Amino acid sequence: MLLKDLVKEFEFDCKVRELTPKTIGNYQKQLSYFLAFLEDVHGITKLENLRAVHVKEFINRYQLRGNKPAYINDLLKAVKCLCAYAYREGYTEELITQRVKNVKEPKVLIHTFSNNEVFAMINYFSGNDYLSVRNKLITMMLFDTGIRIAELLDLKPNHIQETYFIIHGKGRKERVVPKNPMISKWLFKYMVVRESYFEDRFAEDYLFLTKNGNKLTNEVVTARLKEAGRAVGVNPNVRVSPHTCRHTFAQMQLRNGLDLYSLSRLMGHESIAITQRYLDSIQDFHVLTAAHKTGVLANLRR
Repeated sequence: MLLKDLVKEFEFDCKVRELTPKTIGNYQKQLSYFLAFLEDVHGITKLENLRAVHVKEFINRYQLRGNKPAYINDLLKAVKCLCAYAYREGYTEELITQRVKNVKEPKVLIHTFSNNEVFAMINYFSGNDYLSVRNKLITMMLFDTGIRIAELLDLKPNHIQETYFIIHGKGRKERVVPKNPMISKWLFKYMVVRESYFEDRFAEDYLFLTKNGNKLTNEVVTARLKEAGRAVGVNPNVRVSPHTCRHTFAQMQLRNGLDLYSLSRLMGHESIAITQRYLDSIQDFHVLTAAHKTGVLANLRR
């Protein structure tokens, strides 16, 4: 079987499984690198000639180039998914990448916003006009729900329930996240201002819209967050972005006592191992503070 035909079939399977266009696009790009390597270096174009050693050599090429382990593992993930598909479909008798291990990644301390920075960024948007109320509510929701920016931008009014939001996450998986009273208050205010602002204008069926009534973009939200971050003097070590808001949510929830399993469900992670990374990034003094609150002797009851 030609590898290029296998890739086409794999891409079609991804579409059937309703993976996002972004994910499928990444697989296409990453697998094109792999197929080009196999043909240029080894003259391999057929699945029958592919061996685990070729995958390892592909990894080593990027290691020698000095690429970061996270980038290499991302490439390897695409290759592993392709080989797993070939095995499931009976095109190979064994899983080619079964003994191919990921490159070890160094643990990175994730710098998140402080409590004061969160408060200041939310309150930076203080006007009562449509854009100010929209930006304030978006900032509040990013910090208080921990949802991905794509999930926030895909929200529609009918996803709002009395005490929670219905979130459509990766792989079209649906989950719910709580809506606290403060969010409810500003959401009510936002909907009133939004209705008045678009009374005689076209507006798409999304919760958050541009001033012209179109679906809001990641770039616009990121720009407004960076604007707020600069204005309030956020620590330069913190990368001001929607994803850092998500990191901040996770770490604050853990420091506040939420268990790892519940946090994993709230964030829509496929595995609790992914959520574990946030726990690993909590600094020692936060662990000590939490331990004092939950100390065994201090909480004994007779």
